[in-house]
Amino acid sequence: MTIRVLVVDDQAMVRAGFAALLDAQSDIDVVGDAPDGRQALEVSGRTHPDVVLMDVRMPGMDGLEAARRLLDPPPGVVHRPRVLMLTTFDVDDYVYEALRAGASGFLLKDAPPADLISAVRVVAAGDALLAPSVTRRLIADFARNRPAPRRDPRLRLNGLTPRETEVLELIARGLSNQEIAAHLVLAEQTVKTHIGRILAKLDLRDRAQAVVLAYESGLVRPGAQ
Repeated sequence: MTIRVLVVDDQAMVRAGFAALLDAQSDIDVVGDAPDGRQALEVSGRTHPDVVLMDVRMPGMDGLEAARRLLDPPPGVVHRPRVLMLTTFDVDDYVYEALRAGASGFLLKDAPPADLISAVRVVAAGDALLAPSVTRRLIADFARNRPAPRRDPRLRLNGLTPRETEVLELIARGLSNQEIAAHLVLAEQTVKTHIGRILAKLDLRDRAQAVVLAYESGLVRPGAQ
């Protein structure tokens, strides 16, 4: 199955470079590009990409607003691509907000080409790009420094079983399904089942939002191991 990708960045050379790199992969097809968020919405509506590589900072409509609109479309729009945020900075307030909006993760623009290709495949498969330690640090930093949300997120965890709560904590600490299975002495398929139930119960789109909620609820403390 070919992964359809839309590249969004205000720098033409960056868009061309990413597009050329991804198009060279047999399982990836770049279906369009856009220089800002507004045009990204238009191109996405025409091309229906599976993954949108979205720059965070752009003139006009920035990547955050575009991600919000793509991930929470108006009534009648059924297509919702996965969004992978691109940033020049390893700590960026916009990225945290994008994760809360439902983006599947983020990647630094200066990451090795192999990481970009892998990120697109990971996100297209429905997983969140949370393995790099910088991602966990970013979420931890903003969860620690921001005021508590108006609704206590701890209340949302009350519907989880003790095992599901344990799995959520390990997700937030950056463990993969395989690592969680080994840590809890469970089958990997059982871990996947727990994660599916956690996302459903908490009304979360993917692991990225689960990590954010785990930090905001206090289940995992920033900086704790």
